[in-house]
Amino acid sequence: MIVAQCFVEFILYSFLGWVWESIYCTTVEKKWADRGFLFGPICPIYGSCVVAVSVLFGLIPALSDPKFPIWGIFIICVIGSAIAEFATSWVLEKRFNARWWDYSDMPLNIQGRICVPVSICFGLAGVLIVRFLIPFVSGMLQVIHPVIYVTLALVFAAIFGADFALTEASLSTLLKDVEKMHAEFVEKSQSNYEKVQGGVASIESRVNNEKQVMANRVNDLKESLSKLHANNLSPNQLRILGSIERIIPDERKSEEHNRTHMMLFKELKRIAGGIADKKENEN
Repeated sequence: MIVAQCFVEFILYSFLGWVWESIYCTTVEKKWADRGFLFGPICPIYGSCVVAVSVLFGLIPALSDPKFPIWGIFIICVIGSAIAEFATSWVLEKRFNARWWDYSDMPLNIQGRICVPVSICFGLAGVLIVRFLIPFVSGMLQVIHPVIYVTLALVFAAIFGADFALTEASLSTLLKDVEKMHAEFVEKSQSNYEKVQGGVASIESRVNNEKQVMANRVNDLKESLSKLHANNLSPNQLRILGSIERIIPDERKSEEHNRTHMMLFKELKRIAGGIADKKENEN
């Protein structure tokens, strides 16, 4: 029963986190932004943090005492959110070589994974959640019969598991597609280079002209490959691609490989974003 209750609350808070993220990002970007790692309307990091805080405050009576200072709640939430953000960013990066958020341009950041201004905002939000949201939700859910709790938990678990598997498969396919595009780019670029080399005369000006021709061919190739692969992406892959902030260089690959890979990824994301916007306007 306790596990079922925690899981139902996890899904509820994850949904509320998704609502907040989507509203905030839509306001900033001035267009609809479906935030989150998963396909469904949830952000698990929010649900995990709120449930963890709820359990922590429930296990330690002193923390749930109304006399417990607000600054104490604030500090706990700041530290907890920073740990959760850093750990989640690290795990996703190690698994997919990508970041869904990057605070590198923010002051007082650590590896671009967390930063003091954002952690402070989460701390302030945490105070409101602990003081108002958790008590409200807990009171509302207390009227639910245990059987309904267990049923909801089983249904949500099935949907969540299927969503996670679908997202994992879509993202893995997307990353493989980027690697395939990279291989095609390298192969065709080499072919163009050999053609240029074969036509280079001994005159210096001709060499410079051929270099420019080569650069133009590379740019055209980059755009054509990106369009070809972007048009083959599923709606879920388009959404995932749009939510990725940037990819991380692979330490096992050469600097040239990583530079080309990141260039192609940015171009693919740009074109895919245009396709997603067009489909959204058509709907």
